[in-house]
Amino acid sequence: MTDIYARLAYPAELAANGALLGLMYALVALGIVLVYKSSAVANLAHGSLVMLGAFVTWAITTHLRFPLALALVAAVLVMAAVGAGIERLALRRMAGQPLIMILMLTLGLEIMLRGLAPAIWGAGSKPFSIGISQDPLFVGALLINRVYLAGGALALVLMLLLMLLFHTRFGVVLRAVSDDHVASWSVGIAVERAIGLTWAIAGGLATLAGVVWASVQGIDWTLSLLLLKALAVAILGGLDSIGGAVVAGLLVGVLESVISGYLDPLVGGGTKEVVAAVVILLTILFKPHGLFGREIIERV
Repeated sequence: MTDIYARLAYPAELAANGALLGLMYALVALGIVLVYKSSAVANLAHGSLVMLGAFVTWAITTHLRFPLALALVAAVLVMAAVGAGIERLALRRMAGQPLIMILMLTLGLEIMLRGLAPAIWGAGSKPFSIGISQDPLFVGALLINRVYLAGGALALVLMLLLMLLFHTRFGVVLRAVSDDHVASWSVGIAVERAIGLTWAIAGGLATLAGVVWASVQGIDWTLSLLLLKALAVAILGGLDSIGGAVVAGLLVGVLESVISGYLDPLVGGGTKEVVAAVVILLTILFKPHGLFGREIIERV
């Protein structure tokens, strides 16, 4: 009986921590989903916004000596301005251009920011703490990561707030803008302002995600690599589904944790990095709109 319990405890611990890790991925993906849901643009620069938000928070706490809570508020405001600025100065100029060119613009911004932030603040990894204890947390026989637990709770709270946002008048405006820019203009909706506000909110979300992830792995350019995991979560859940991002995050996290837990000892590691790519590939091939995304049927 003891042997059976021990055998079940290992996969249960992998699944539990994987689910929390997946919610951490969803925390990053929420910004991508928000922008796509309101403007139908897949923001490939979001990974670098997450990294930049962490750098800005670290700089405010280190150089300006702000307490963490105040520094986080200031960093969210700064990154909201950065997000709005990107939309105003770059994305708005692309109105009417082919979608592929807009995607390439966001990818170019991702690459530029990935190099710019380390050039300003240094390429070395910077430890960062948000005040969560690193002591082991046992739930029964399961060892749980406290930071993952906090990040997962934050992801759920933000999911609920964003879902409430899209049930407000402003949220209805955002959905209308996403469906048809021209029709929205024709009824008097300030399309540019609505999209700009969405990018500002996404910049703030990126900061929150960056700070939580920074407490796990430190602050350096590799934070931007979370883009791949976030894209896997957003695509699987449906690029326009906020709740879908959280569900998909749970699935991706559990798959990644369990698969790597059993295969890494056999193949020497690295399987965790493959799971996200496989999820993207299979989702696009077999369910392009994701688990909960809207399937838009165009009549010709």
